[in-house]
Amino acid sequence: METPKTLTTDECKKLLTQLQLPCETDKQRSKGIRNHTITLLMLDAGLRVGEVVKLQSRHLYFNCQPVTSIIISAEIAKNKTERIIPVSQRLSNALKNHAQCNGAFDNLFYDKFVFYHGDPQLPLTTRQVERIIRAAAMKALGRPVHPHILRHTFASRLMRKVNIRVVQELLGHKSLTSTQIYTHPNQEDLKNAIDNMDDRDDVYKENGRSQNLPCNVSNRPDTSGTDRDMG
Repeated sequence: METPKTLTTDECKKLLTQLQLPCETDKQRSKGIRNHTITLLMLDAGLRVGEVVKLQSRHLYFNCQPVTSIIISAEIAKNKTERIIPVSQRLSNALKNHAQCNGAFDNLFYDKFVFYHGDPQLPLTTRQVERIIRAAAMKALGRPVHPHILRHTFASRLMRKVNIRVVQELLGHKSLTSTQIYTHPNQEDLKNAIDNMDDRDDVYKENGRSQNLPCNVSNRPDTSGTDRDMG
């Protein structure tokens, strides 16, 4: 099974920064905030792009404040199964900023779509969101990024910290097999492993421990002690 592609922490920061670059007009600024919020819903809450575009005000706001947990109702979930996702502080701030800049609290209608272009009754399409993320990624990272990679990144980050069953619940997977793909290490995991190894070597040096090879290992090539023979 192929390991899903993900973004590194630094790449996530660059992408989010690109979406928030200063704009010349209020309209451009509102769009930037909207697009930044859309990205965080996938990056910090693991929503599918098809779920994001179906979100209505009632899913994200209550009493003119961002909700503390997002309820992905059965009618918008891909597998028709409701799930609840706690909202991170970063996402909560983005939701509040989006509401203030895009009039989500004006004559609050809980059945209107949160992310739209022109008419609140007509939501953005998944294709439009794909183009938004792709354009921002090309500028920030020099390569296209599909929205689903943001969800992959969310899942991979979780797998380093919590039980796989928790990840399964937050992603809305019916089968644990779908979640197990995230148990495979990605490039960032591999790099961190090497960096941590260097850190441990530094500790050994500070403690005055010898870094010499064991006396029973030969440095000569093509002997039983070489890396080639050890695989």
